[in-house]
Amino acid sequence: MAALKYAGMEDTDSEDELPPGWEERSTKDGWVYYANHEEMKTQWEHPKTGKKKRCAGALPYGWEQETDDKGQIFYVDHINKRKTYFDPRQAFTVEDMQVKPKRYDGNTGALEILHGQDLSDKVIIVTGANSGIGFETARSFALHGAHVILACRNQSRASKAASLIMGEWSKARVEVLPLDLASLRSVRQFAELFKATKLPLHVLVCNAAVCSQPWRLTEDGFESTFQICHLGHFLLVQLLQDVLRLSAPARVVVVSSESHRFTDLLDSCGNLDLDLLSPPQKNYWSLLAYNRAKLCNLLFSSELHRRMSPHGICCNALHPGNMMFTSIHRSWWLLTLLFSLARPFTKSMYLLLICNLCVLQSNIRLMLICR
Repeated sequence: MAALKYAGMEDTDSEDELPPGWEERSTKDGWVYYANHEEMKTQWEHPKTGKKKRCAGALPYGWEQETDDKGQIFYVDHINKRKTYFDPRQAFTVEDMQVKPKRYDGNTGALEILHGQDLSDKVIIVTGANSGIGFETARSFALHGAHVILACRNQSRASKAASLIMGEWSKARVEVLPLDLASLRSVRQFAELFKATKLPLHVLVCNAAVCSQPWRLTEDGFESTFQICHLGHFLLVQLLQDVLRLSAPARVVVVSSESHRFTDLLDSCGNLDLDLLSPPQKNYWSLLAYNRAKLCNLLFSSELHRRMSPHGICCNALHPGNMMFTSIHRSWWLLTLLFSLARPFTKSMYLLLICNLCVLQSNIRLMLICR
């Protein structure tokens, strides 16, 4: 105590409180140091405890680190439109020891999953990104620095979605490119447009889908649910696989569904029947068509991973959860009512599934379909 009194440290109330004349600062990479303004010196150890500290993780959501004309680091809070020379992470410093990874659960949101991730060097395509799962995925990636391409059929809704993201962070890099999965011509045009940008491609999220659609054939002669949910994405991946290889390590994420378990691709004799994928109107049932398309998603992802992983491309499929509220049900009033009743009990952010992917293995190979 006498030593503390002599050093002028007796007036502090807690162990971590700094004595008069001392200031806590941080380096660009998050290490905390202490400045003594009276003696004009700095040190790494806390003047009372002798402990070293560092800032835990990255900057909070909405904050950005910049440097002024004098070379001093300052911090910009884009949400509250203010700047400070105080590192906001200093409120959550930890001792110099290994930090245990955070555990996630069903209440974890997309932005929490990506907290601390710098995606500024990533280019990501998300199909069906103007609403629902696709929008939340694109938004979360963009707000963490990624260059995100919203691949959407409805350009008006896609532009509004991009504006919403830009409204949250003016520096977000978001752009819209037209993609109608019901037209293989549109898929080819999208691939050409993207390749013309000369951008790399690190993540391709095949999210767009429809459910409970009335029977109709696309301009290519395929049943619409099958083409939109699977065949269009199948072609898109094939057209962009050279860009993915050049951008490796890269990832293809396919949003499938648990409903794939409630169907198969076998005829009455137990043989593979590919005609079931695009049935005539008399044999069509919308939910069964959706289930079969989701089964194709899963098989495609599994086989794609087997073929592309040697080239640095990881392929994953995911189930977004039961009764998730999206607009996929808009074509059938009964599902719309069911989802509306379930909405208070569902989540609206799903990147947890994409950021914690586990490859879903299948016993059925897609060799016949891929060839």
